[in-house]
Amino acid sequence: MTPASPADPVPSVPHYRFKNPTVLTEALTHKSHVNERKGTTRTHNERLEFLGDAVLSLIISDHLAQLYTQLSEGALSKLKANLVSESSLAHAARRMNLGAMLRLGRGEELSQGREKNSLLADALEAVIAAVYLDGGLEAGRAFTLSVMQEELRQAEAHQSTPGEEDYKTRLQEWCQKRYDQLPQYVTVRESGPDHQKHFEVEVRINERVVGAGQGLSKKEAEQMAARCALDRSES
Repeated sequence: MTPASPADPVPSVPHYRFKNPTVLTEALTHKSHVNERKGTTRTHNERLEFLGDAVLSLIISDHLAQLYTQLSEGALSKLKANLVSESSLAHAARRMNLGAMLRLGRGEELSQGREKNSLLADALEAVIAAVYLDGGLEAGRAFTLSVMQEELRQAEAHQSTPGEEDYKTRLQEWCQKRYDQLPQYVTVRESGPDHQKHFEVEVRINERVVGAGQGLSKKEAEQMAARCALDRSES
């Protein structure tokens, strides 16, 4: 997609159609674009970014509290922090091709601003605020949960059975500190009758297999794969 320019029509975003497209224009306008055009009445997206941060936090907090009724406040807070992190938001923004829609100044263009995690995450927060202002909280909720469905799916996959040693959470924390991303679990084989299934799972980081596990459920196999990856990381 060709990067946005001042003369371009306002692009559309997936999962929502704006009644007032000017609020989307504001959400996609970086301050560098405005600063290089002195005298313009165009506004940049920092105001919407501020609002979007709060809207995003409310929506994700509400979603997690309703979905994971068994988790403690601390566990919910940790899960939310991962979901609303710069890295997670930037991944979601890239799936939307949000970088190509941004209005940037020349300096940001030259420094590959469309690929910067910080700009992409801020822009997604601004777009969430724009949807909220244009359509209300329920529209904002539907949009946010749609564009972040992959991150939410990964979060659900990382929840372990209560009472078992949580190798998946340990691996997730280690992976985020070291690589600023979440590990990916892939079921590579299922065998056996329906009442006695056997699962084999690989866990991958940066597309590289770092552990494998087996179990009578996907969660058990994922735990074993995470344990294998942790053992390798500590050896």
